[in-house]
Amino acid sequence: VMTRGARAFITPLTMQTVSGHPVHLHLLDASAESGMGHIELARWADVVLIAPASANVIAKLAHGHADDLLSTLCLATQAPIAVAPAMNQQMWQNPATQANVAVLEKRGITILGPALGSQACGETGAGRLLEAAELVTRIAGLFHTGRLAGLNVVVTAGPTWEALDPVRGLTNRSSGKMGYAVATAAQEAGAQVTLISGPTKLCPPARTQFVSVVSAEDMYNAVHAHIADAAIFISVAAVADYRPVIQQPQKIKRNTEIQTLDLVKNPDILASVAALPTPPFTVGFAAETTELERHARAKLNLKGIDLIAANHVAGATGGFDVDENQLTLIHHGEVIELPLLPKIQLARLLLQHIAGFYHAKHKTQDPRRAHR
Repeated sequence: VMTRGARAFITPLTMQTVSGHPVHLHLLDASAESGMGHIELARWADVVLIAPASANVIAKLAHGHADDLLSTLCLATQAPIAVAPAMNQQMWQNPATQANVAVLEKRGITILGPALGSQACGETGAGRLLEAAELVTRIAGLFHTGRLAGLNVVVTAGPTWEALDPVRGLTNRSSGKMGYAVATAAQEAGAQVTLISGPTKLCPPARTQFVSVVSAEDMYNAVHAHIADAAIFISVAAVADYRPVIQQPQKIKRNTEIQTLDLVKNPDILASVAALPTPPFTVGFAAETTELERHARAKLNLKGIDLIAANHVAGATGGFDVDENQLTLIHHGEVIELPLLPKIQLARLLLQHIAGFYHAKHKTQDPRRAHR
């Protein structure tokens, strides 16, 4: 997003060319959905970084102005906001600017800098923009909450593949995006994360222990091989409920009008973890097409788990193989609605609730659930 002041220094075409991304200029954008580009950007952003942030932009944010695209999307976003001041040293020291900065800090907005040094005006002092590399490092640190520091978390993700023969199999539409986002969010929260994934086209998140599996039985065995030291288990994977009784050794030929398959139940991974003598805090997912809350609550009680995250998969938004989702969290006696968000943002919000419920349940740390 470029303000009018930014465009006085660099043209939008230059910024778009060097960044490889579109540049947004206008509050009411006819090309955006319903003309509300600021809402689309506000929902899209993982973090809003204003760099460089002038004294004028800082004043706008402090007083809640919404007279251009940048100030309006800052009011509309749920993402964290960071401000990197850049201005004349006297402007930075001015009591009005310092009062505005204090207001932003009180509201939870992160102030990055400014640095000391020589300035374009010829003066020397505080007011220089931090170097780009430092901004990137400090922005990355905004997501590292430490809420799950010292805890081992096991996450399952993606579909399973139940082979019928060497060519065909039973599977589902899960892309793994939500599970991978949950693993990333858990890692950002300070946990040691083991991600057990069925077949997907996704790259494993950095700094997680990655275990690749194919079938539901493979996933069951992998989970129980890694669950002993886990403090939290989050079962996001869309695991097949059934598998063929017989896996044919050769490709099944198309030689009959009707082909009958005999299926047998797969092991219930979620229930088996909840039934352990000393189970971790156990979180399940429920993908429903009707009566979401009733079916999800029944699953919560039947499997004896701590928390369930339910979502509609038959609607026009959210669900399988898309970049956004919304969840209904059901914790015994409590229902929490999480809004439609990009899956990584939704995962971070989910992990905040999981961490809160976990720490409420475990007032003191169990030494058996320390680092592996």
